[in-house]
Amino acid sequence: SYTIEMGSKGPQWKESPQPFSCSIEDPTKQTKFKGIKTYISYRVTPSHMGRPVYRRYKHFDWLYNRLLHKFTVISVPHLPEKQATGRFEEDFIEKRKRRLVLWINHMTSHPVLSQYEGFEHFLMCADDKQWKLGKRRAEKDEMVGAHFMLTFQIPAEHQDLQDVEERVDNFKSFAKKMDDSVMQLTHVASELVRKHLGGFRKEFQRLGNAFQSVSQAFMLDPPHSSDALNNA
Repeated sequence: SYTIEMGSKGPQWKESPQPFSCSIEDPTKQTKFKGIKTYISYRVTPSHMGRPVYRRYKHFDWLYNRLLHKFTVISVPHLPEKQATGRFEEDFIEKRKRRLVLWINHMTSHPVLSQYEGFEHFLMCADDKQWKLGKRRAEKDEMVGAHFMLTFQIPAEHQDLQDVEERVDNFKSFAKKMDDSVMQLTHVASELVRKHLGGFRKEFQRLGNAFQSVSQAFMLDPPHSSDALNNA
C-alpha cells in the first residue's frame, strides 16, 4: 500500500521508510549464443543491499513499461532512446550510462516508485530463473491503472469538499498551462537549434573570422605587448 498524508501544502505521498540510492557503473560489452548476440551490460548496485546485479537496456525498458502500466497517475520520466546503429561506440555508451543514472536517481528518490515491488525485483534479483518468475508476477499485477488507487492509505482527517474541489480545479489549470507552455518552449528551442545549425552557424563563423583578424592586427604591434590580450 502507498500512504498519502497531509503536508503543510496539502496532500502528499509519505516518504519511503527506507530511502536508498543506486549506482550504475562499468558498462561492458557481452555476447551470448556463441557470439551471435551482442549487448551492453551495466553493473547496478543499490546502496541498501551493497550487492550488484547486471542489467541490459532491455531490462530498464521492461521496468519503465511496468511503471507506466501501473502508475498512471504518476509522471515517469522517459528512458534514453533506443538506437539501432552505433550502439557500441564509446561516446554513445557513456552518454547512455549518464542518462540511465539520472533516470535511476529519480526512481530511488520518489516516495512511491522506489517502493514498487517490480523495481525491487529489478534491483535485487541475480538469478535468471527467479528473474523470470518475478517478471511474470509483475506482469500479472492486477492493481494497475485505476485499481492502483485501491492501494492508497488516505489521511484520517476530515476534508472540506469545497476546499478539495478548489484544489483540484487549481491543479487542472496549472497542469494545462504547464503542458501548453512546455510544448511552446520545446517548439521554440527546436527552431533555435535548427537556425544555429543553418544560417546562424555561418554568421558565427563570420564573427569568429572577424575577431581572428583583430587578433592578427595586434600581433603586428609587438612593442605594445599585446600577448595577454591575444591569449585572453
